[in-house]
Parts: sequence; structure tokens; C-alpha cells
Amino acid sequence: MPTCRRKRVLLTEPSPSLLEALKTNPNKEVYYLSQTGEIFETYESYAARMSFYRLKQFQCEVTGKSGLDYFQALESERHEARTMHLRFPEPLKAAVLKAVQWQVMGRLDHLVEAVYERFKDRYFPDERIYIDIDGDKYSARIVQVFPPRSSADPSTSRNSPAALASSSSSPLSDEEQPIHKIAEDLKIPVKDSISRDDPTKYFYKVQIVEQEKQQTTVRTHDRKGKEATKAQWGGSLMDVQCSVMSRDRLTFSKSILRRFIRDCVDRDAAVASPWTVKSAIAERYGVNTVMPEDIRKGVENIKKGEIDKRKKAWEDKEGPATKKQKKMTAAAEQKVKVLAAAAEKREREAREKAEHLQKVKEENERLAAEKKKKKPVRYPTEDLDVVIGEKEKKAGMKLKKPPPSRAGMPLGTDHVANEAFLMAWNFLVIYGQPLHLSPFTMDDFEQALRHSIPELPCLILAEIHATLIYNLRTVPFTRHSAVLSLLASHKKPQGKDESVFGISTERLVSALAEQGNNWERAPLRHSEGRDGWEESLVGCLKDHATTESFPRLREVLTRLLFAPETASETETTPASTPTPGVLSISASPAKRYYSLPPEDRVAILSFMCNLAVSSKALHAHLEWCEEQLTALRKEKIEVNRTKKQHLEEMNGLTGENKEKDGKTSANGAEDETVMQDTSDLSEVSDGDTDTPSARLRESRRAKEREMARAKSASAKQALAEHRRLDEEVNKLERRLEGIEREFRKLLGAVRIKPLGRDRFYNRVWWFDGLGAASLVGSGGTVQYGTGRIFVQGPSEFDIEVLERRADAETRRQQEEGEGRLGTGEWAVYNDLEEIDAFIAWLNPKGVRELALKNAFTKWWSHIAPGIRKRAADLANNAKLPEARRSARTKHAGHDILREPYMMWTNRKAVNATITT
Repeated sequence: MPTCRRKRVLLTEPSPSLLEALKTNPNKEVYYLSQTGEIFETYESYAARMSFYRLKQFQCEVTGKSGLDYFQALESERHEARTMHLRFPEPLKAAVLKAVQWQVMGRLDHLVEAVYERFKDRYFPDERIYIDIDGDKYSARIVQVFPPRSSADPSTSRNSPAALASSSSSPLSDEEQPIHKIAEDLKIPVKDSISRDDPTKYFYKVQIVEQEKQQTTVRTHDRKGKEATKAQWGGSLMDVQCSVMSRDRLTFSKSILRRFIRDCVDRDAAVASPWTVKSAIAERYGVNTVMPEDIRKGVENIKKGEIDKRKKAWEDKEGPATKKQKKMTAAAEQKVKVLAAAAEKREREAREKAEHLQKVKEENERLAAEKKKKKPVRYPTEDLDVVIGEKEKKAGMKLKKPPPSRAGMPLGTDHVANEAFLMAWNFLVIYGQPLHLSPFTMDDFEQALRHSIPELPCLILAEIHATLIYNLRTVPFTRHSAVLSLLASHKKPQGKDESVFGISTERLVSALAEQGNNWERAPLRHSEGRDGWEESLVGCLKDHATTESFPRLREVLTRLLFAPETASETETTPASTPTPGVLSISASPAKRYYSLPPEDRVAILSFMCNLAVSSKALHAHLEWCEEQLTALRKEKIEVNRTKKQHLEEMNGLTGENKEKDGKTSANGAEDETVMQDTSDLSEVSDGDTDTPSARLRESRRAKEREMARAKSASAKQALAEHRRLDEEVNKLERRLEGIEREFRKLLGAVRIKPLGRDRFYNRVWWFDGLGAASLVGSGGTVQYGTGRIFVQGPSEFDIEVLERRADAETRRQQEEGEGRLGTGEWAVYNDLEEIDAFIAWLNPKGVRELALKNAFTKWWSHIAPGIRKRAADLANNAKLPEARRSARTKHAGHDILREPYMMWTNRKAVNATITT
């Protein structure tokens, strides 16, 4: 229950007049506060209570958070209670609640301490625990509990091997035998409970679930041993005792035990009242709600003793009247009164002094607590807790986020269609290897979906649909599922059958029965331009789709099988996504496909991609990707180890050169003397060269020249070795960059992840370099798939997190403005300047934006060139805009063939009739 000024907030009871009106006038209108269930007779009382609840003066009783309104504090308590109940071991709840029922203890802390001491070494069936085996911890589940002989069977030891072997044949199963029953009685002292029911003598049969991650680093040569140990113990059963068992501190500790007990029990305000489990919780866990007679008498005796103790203390303080005092004279009574007044004055002054000292102490404690709270924040921290200060503002930090473009998305502001578009393009590019598709840019994919000239078939559309149809032949399907689904929806009691584009269900089903019946065997050869893929597409939809799995099934099939009767009713181009008129005559899917709007084409591809995920070819490719990722991880470790060794060797060579240079400098004076001697010898006459001193000097000079040559050769050799190692390090760094690119490609096939999230949980996506696509072409040329940065709005869970913060809504309005995205909304940054501004807006003091900024830094050498290259390609393709706009007509076919999306070829195509 939330507190206000350290007191619990009690709900308002209905007034006596309302209770009376319930009997006399049940239909009387009242004011009802739905959040608390309170009822008020007047609006003034209702508004006053609501205003009281809205004050920021309440405190969450569980977490201690203050400065909340009543509803925020109540929600905080409920959230913490749910978290606590999920964490606390379920098998332990009943035993703990039975132990605390009817206990008389003044402080909750004392009760928690007593319960913790009883149950810290006692475990129950189905508990999740950790066991220690040879210094390693393993996660396990308790299957059975075997009590010691003293608490179970006096004639057989439960912890003996014979008893364990015969436990299954015992007439009383292990689950039926009482375990830890003495621990539930807190009146028994701890030592007596241990002597009567020793927890260290219990045996537990446990099943190991998984090995816990070790906190210490495992050395390389020990890894195989660790993996072998894990394989040895994983899933095995064993009998253990509490000495090697432990619980997770997040599930059982004094703090969480205190929160659990406080949430489940209550106590009256009367003196010496017992702690009682709440009735609903007691009923759920089988706790007795009727106080036994012996406990009731004990509680009454405790209450009586407390009352007598307080009464005696009060009488001792006041002092009872005596016969001698009754017989006092008037003068004596006056003297006693004066003395009593003086004593009372001294007592009052002492009390005021004590109160003053207490207030000073509390004020000092409050100031110390505030000072402690004002400790400098350690960054990075939660992004929404970061506030831009004046220093950052003066440094030029962006205060407002540059808005991403919603209209710049491939399909405009239709968020559902854009999400399906992005999913389909990613699927086709990422799984290009098993689908036998060469990569194509997102711009080419968008233009292909807008292609509307049947006389000039688009190869991208033909190859995409053909490879998906081949894959869906290996996926189980139900014959005529679309027909059955359409007929079932037609028979539902929803009134008359409404036609779609003027075509009734019966006519659509009749036309559909004649199309695509041989789609799973029809050859779609690459050399023939995949001729007939449109009819196979209709057959594929007819056998795979239903109105539930493909909501737009009826509209799509109607457009594919019927055409308008006259030219005046001809639909406009799909680029404008119109609402078509009446369709009346049957037509071929090969001609009608190009009249579909892009949204319907994307819906078809999205449906087919979702089905193709379960094909055998994609499953095999995913397994191959996992193997390659494991190999890359191992190679990266080896490359880093070799690079580290080379760097250490280079540092060693650099240190040796410095040491030699130091020695040479120290011996500089000697070298100068030698050179002086050498110059002096040049002046000696030729007749003195045969003297012993001259020969000695000549021998010394020869030795010095030899040492100088050796030193020079050693320095050259060290320099050459240093250069060689430097080249090796450069090669290793280039290999590490290649490993990172390969890792991104393979990981994108297994699990695609965003670059990161900003402070408002918007997800930032960069789709280039995934799957079959590559960031670098032959000769190091730049390649791109999207050449853009996409932004996705926060998820529903993230929105809930934002709503819990009072300032989040205001900050989003101020900092995001028109760029604020809702759940499921997409937007895009097309220009490099916009992305630079967005990166400048990110604050690295927040954990999410620091990670996002680091991701941008890591991949910026590929992101920026890709965006520039896309901008250059768009500028080159934008020449002759009038001619290109007219290229949508039949007469401009020569120009449209020069469009990039029409010049794409599939170099990975397999010219087979059936793929498996």
C-alpha cells in the first residue's frame, strides 16, 4: 500500500448516508473512482480525493521511491510484487507462509531473520539450484528429497545406499513423507530444530540442467577439458547434500525474503498482534486460516503480559497515592505542589532539549543523505537520465534530432507495405546463395515492382518469383487451399456475397480452377526467360494461400484473372496505386500481373518469403552459416594471437635499438679520443710505423672497425626484421577487417540485428553487406545494397517503458518534433549530411547511444562510401527526366531497356526444371 508522510493511505469508506441510500434508493447516482473502487456522494469530495491522489507526495512502500503520485506508487508496488513473486522459489512459498502464520514478533526484520536461518539449508522438490562439482557450478533441478532417518523412518536410514536403492518400492513415496516440518515451527529454537531434523543429513536427487557460466577466464588449453566435463555431467542425475547446494541470490536472500513476507502477511494495530497470512494467499498455498486453540491462548497470554507490563510502567511513573500523602497538611501539600511544578518544568526543558537535539540530528542525516545522492554520475548511464548541460550546449551539441523522412520510404507513408517491402528485399538478398539469385540494389527492386509494361518483361521479377516457386515446391501444401478458403468465407452467414471489383466468389473460384494446375512440375527455364512464371504463381497461391494466411488473397487473384472490358475502364499505372474500376472479362495472369499495384506485389512476395523460410534449401544454408561463423570465430582468435606476438617482437626490437643507442652515446667520449689518436697517427713519419706502439694502435683500430661493421649489420638486420613484422601486422589487420565483413554477412543470414537504438528506443538499421551481398567488390570497389540508413519506431514494450517516465513525453516532443515515430512506423535518412547531423545529436553519455555511435564508427568506412555511390548513381540515372517519364509507354521501350533494373542479369541462375 502506498505511503504518504510515512503513513499508509487508507481508502475512503462510503458515508453512512450512502449506505442508507443503498437500501432506500439503489438507483442513486454517485461518483466512482475506478482506480481504487471508492464511491463518493458529491463531485466536490470526488475531485478533492482525486487531487489528493495526484499530488507528488507518495512513496512506493517496496522500493522506497518517493515523489510519486498515488497511482504511480501503486503501479510501482504491483510491478515489484510481480517481479518478486516470479523470482521467489515456488516450492518454498508454502513452507515459509506456514512458518510465519500466527507468529508474534514486534519487528518484521526479526521474523525474516528467524525464517532465513530455518530455510537457508533446506530445499524442496522442483527447486532450481546450483551444485558445486570440482569447483564448477552447475544449474540443477531437485527431483526428490530423502529425509534423514530421524524424521522419516526410524528403522531405515534414508541416506544409506540400501535405502536409496529400495526407495521406489517403499509403500510411502518420497513425496508423501513430511520434509522439513519441524522447521515450520518457529517456536522451537534453532539448535533444537537442527538436532531433531538436521538439514545436513537430507539427501537430494537432482538433475543437472546446464553448466553455469564461469566468472574466471578459462585458459585456451583447458577449453576442451571444460567442454568434456560439461558433456559428462549435462542431464545426469545424482544424489547430493546441502553442503554442495546453493540458491541464486536473486531468488532467495534476506532482502527478497523480507519483501515476500511483507507482501503476503498483515498484522493488526493492537499490541502483541500476531502476523497473519492474507486470506487469499493462505487459501492458495494451503495455510490454515483458523487459529488453533493453543496458539490463541498463547497470543492472549502475550497480549495480557504486554498490557500488564505497560500498566505497571505507567503506575511506576505516575506513582500511586499512599495513606501518608492523604494525611498531609495544607502546607505540606503546597510544598509538594511547588516541588512537582519545578520537577515538571525541569522535565519539560529536558524533553524540549532532547527534541531539539533529535531535530538537529535528523537534519544532519538528511543533509548527509542529499550529499550522498548528489555524487557524480558515472557515465555511460541510462540515456533518459542524461541531461544536456550548458557546457555541452556551448560546445555545439545538437539539441534537436534531425527528422528522418517518412515520404522518402520506397512505398511512401504506407508503413505496413514498407515493412513488407524491406522484409522481402532483405530475404531475397540475404539468401541469394540458396535461392541462386545475384544481388540487386533496393532501388532496382523498387523500380522492378513498379514496372508496368507487359511487352517488356522484367527479368528481376521473373527470376525472383521463379526461384521462390521452386523452393515452395519442397514445402508441404494442401491442394486447392485457396479455393476451399474462399468458398468457406462465402458460406459464412454474413448476408449477401459482395463482389470484389465486380467479380463474385463463384466466378472467381470457377476461373481459378482452370489456372496453375501443373505449377509444381512446370519448367521455368532461365534460358527461356522463366516463361510461364505468372501462371505458376497463381497455382502456387492456389495451393499454399488461404484468406487467413493471406488476407488480400481475393483482391490479388481477382486482379490476376480478370481485366476491364473497355479501354476507358483501363486502370492507371501501378505507380499511383489506384482503386480499379469494374473487372469483367477473363484474362491471362501473364498480362494482368503488370497491372498489380506495388503494394499487392509486395504482399505476394512477403507471403512467399515467409513460406520459403521452411524449405530444405534454406535450412541447409542456415546450418552452413552456423558452421562458418564458428570457423570465423576461431580464426579471429588465432589472428589476434599472432598479431599480438608480432607486436611484442616489434616492441622488443625497438627496445634493443634504444639500448644500443644509449650505450653508443655513453661511449661518445672514448670514440672521440680514438678518432683523435687516429688523426695524430697520420702525422707520424713513415719511419715510425714499425714501432711496437704503432703496431698496437693499428691492431686496436682494426678491432674497432670490425665491431663497427658488426654493429651496423646487426642494426640493419633488426630494421629489416622490424619492417617484415610491420608488414605482417598490416596483413593481419586487413584479414581481421575481412573477417568482420564475412561475419556480418553470415550473421545477417542467421539473425539480423539493428546497428543500435537511440535514447527514445528508435531502432537504427543498416542493411548493406548482409548475406549474399558484399560491401567490397573486385579490386576494392565500393558496393551498396540500400545506401541509406533506416529508422524504425519503438516497439510496444519500449513505449510502455517510456510511459513510465514522467518527462519522456515532453522530451520526445522537444527533441524529436515532427520526426517522432510511432510503433511500427519507418523512416529513412537518404543524405550523408542528415546522417552526420543525426550522429552529432547522439549523446555518448547514454548506454544505448554510446553503443550506436560506436557501431557507426566501426562501419563508417563502408556506410559513407555506399551513400555517396548511391547518390552518384541516382544523379547519373536522372539525366533526360522527360524521356524517362515517357518510358512507361509502349513507344519508349528503347529507353526503358537502359534503366539499371532492366539491365540486371542473374549470374547465379540454375537452368534446372525442378530443384530439391
